[in-house]
Amino acid sequence: MNMKKIVIALLMSVFILTGCSFNKDKDAIIEVNDKVITKADFDKDFNKEINNPIFKQLGLNTKTKNGFMYLLIKGRVINNLIVKSLVNQEIEKRNIKVTEKDVDKAIKEKIQQVGSKAKFNEILKQNGITPAEYKKELTEELKLEKLVDMIKTVKVTEADAKKYYTANENSFKYPDKVRASHILISANPYEIRENLKLKNKNMSDEEIEKLVEEEMNAKLKDAEKILAQVKKDPTSFKKIAREVSDDTESAKQGGDLGFFASQEMVEPFSKAAFSMKPNTISEIVKTPYGYHIIMVTDRMAAGKDSFEDVKQEIMMKLEQDKKIEVFEHFVDDIKKNAKIEYIDESYNPEKLTTELKNQAASNPVANEEVNEANHSATPEPKSVKTDKDSSDKADTETVEIKE
Repeated sequence: MNMKKIVIALLMSVFILTGCSFNKDKDAIIEVNDKVITKADFDKDFNKEINNPIFKQLGLNTKTKNGFMYLLIKGRVINNLIVKSLVNQEIEKRNIKVTEKDVDKAIKEKIQQVGSKAKFNEILKQNGITPAEYKKELTEELKLEKLVDMIKTVKVTEADAKKYYTANENSFKYPDKVRASHILISANPYEIRENLKLKNKNMSDEEIEKLVEEEMNAKLKDAEKILAQVKKDPTSFKKIAREVSDDTESAKQGGDLGFFASQEMVEPFSKAAFSMKPNTISEIVKTPYGYHIIMVTDRMAAGKDSFEDVKQEIMMKLEQDKKIEVFEHFVDDIKKNAKIEYIDESYNPEKLTTELKNQAASNPVANEEVNEANHSATPEPKSVKTDKDSSDKADTETVEIKE
């Protein structure tokens, strides 16, 4: 189990308490007690939600107005905006404040949790958030944490952590891993073909395919030249990776990808890497991303994290889970007692629910879309992504690195 994922879970709060107006507005669509939510508030959050790359990756249609996924997302955004407004009101009523010192301290703690400032900034980048934006969001998150602490004191003991560890023992096991670096020469036939079509609209398919083949061959020759350089002087691998690898993120680390399990990489890449001994360099390995030159630097046998190694992280996870439970119960209570008026009835969740039920009844595919959306999570970005269906074969001949 990758407990690193647990300790950064609070990096993005479920409810970032911004965006709701506090005065009457002609653009108002919902009134929560005496505060309004405007169409601008809704549009801002809705556009951010609907453009989530995961929907595109899953092939879900979110753009058809009043389509099933469109309405599903609309309902979720409305609910979140109402919760934000209610919680903001509660924070204001309780006079909860967060200082600059509080925020700076929290950022330092989160940097320690993920390992380094560079890793922290990389996580922000992967989520499309600037440091300034995150600092603003963290301020609101800290207010939320203070609110939860006021509602109920949450305590987690070492015994609680031990019980969790014992009950989820298999989650702390890890498979054989390899540490490797690579140099990537990007060569994706589909991307090359599409670019050529845009630039040469009058060319026939046969002519385009010939150009695709020529460019792929040129990329392969580039990779072969680089491989010859690396074989001649294996100690230059890091330097060459920094200079020429098209995987820009790993290139900064001299091509280093860290430790990974077999299933974390595309099949040809894994097949090559796991067949190699430490301090060896592969022949050229072709994947859907292009041509790779792989250097294996270390191996790690399968094993299991000890309780002592993960105790603190488990306790943080359990504390977080309890706080979320406290918060959810609190939200349920304040929603029951709130006066919520839908100024624009098209934003009334009851109407949206009725329409969703009607569409689901007449369109079985809609139910599949909901299940797909509800049970999917954005994958952690990797330099080389998993693709178990790839049929490319890896050439796993190696050259030993002399030190």
